[in-house]
Amino acid sequence: MSDRFRGFLPVVVDVETGGFNSKTDALLEIAAVLLKLDSNGLLRRVETIRYHVKPFEGANLEAASLAVNGIDPFHPLRPAIDERDALQRTFREVRRAMRESRCSRAVLVGHNAHFDLAFLNQAVERSSIKRNPFHPFSCFDTVTLCGMAFGQTVLARAAIAAGLGWDETQAHSASYDAEVTADLFCETVNRYRDIYEAALRNAPPQP
Repeated sequence: MSDRFRGFLPVVVDVETGGFNSKTDALLEIAAVLLKLDSNGLLRRVETIRYHVKPFEGANLEAASLAVNGIDPFHPLRPAIDERDALQRTFREVRRAMRESRCSRAVLVGHNAHFDLAFLNQAVERSSIKRNPFHPFSCFDTVTLCGMAFGQTVLARAAIAAGLGWDETQAHSASYDAEVTADLFCETVNRYRDIYEAALRNAPPQP
C-alpha cells in the first residue's frame, strides 16, 4: 500500500452535518472506511469506523440539512459522543492502519472530498487535537474519478453505473455513504491497475 500511493494511506471519510458551513455548522456523524490491498493486488475495504457526534457548543443546525439526513441531534436514544472523543477514536484506528501499511500519512478520500475535509479540519481545530493523521489539504475526490470512469458524478448514479447498486433507504448515513464511496474508489483503482503497472515499469529510477 505504501508503494501504491506514494506513502499515503487512502482512508474514505463521510460526514453528516447540520449545514454546509464548516466553521459554524455542527458535525453530527463521521465514518471512516479503512482499505487494504489483497493478495491479488486489488484494493478492498476492510473496516468501517463510525460515530454519532454531539453538536459542539453554539453549533448551528439548519432544518433543511436535518431533513435530508434524517438526524435528530438531541434524540434521547441517539448514541452520540463528544466531537473530540469521536475524532480521537477515529484517528487512533487510522494511525494503526498507517503503521500496519507502513504509510507516513493518511489522505482523505471522499465524494466531494473538500466538503468532508473542511469539516474534519474545523473539528480538529475546535478540539485542539495536535496529532491529525490526515493531510491538511490533499485528497482523492471520487466525484472526479467517477466522472472519468463511469460518466457520472452523483454518488447514487455512479454506484449504479459501476454495478454496485444503491439503497435509497440507507442513503445519507455517514457509514453507508462512506462504504459506497469506498467501493467506488476501489473499483476505479482496480480497473486502472494495468495502466498503473505499465507506468511503474516505465518510471525513471529513484535517485
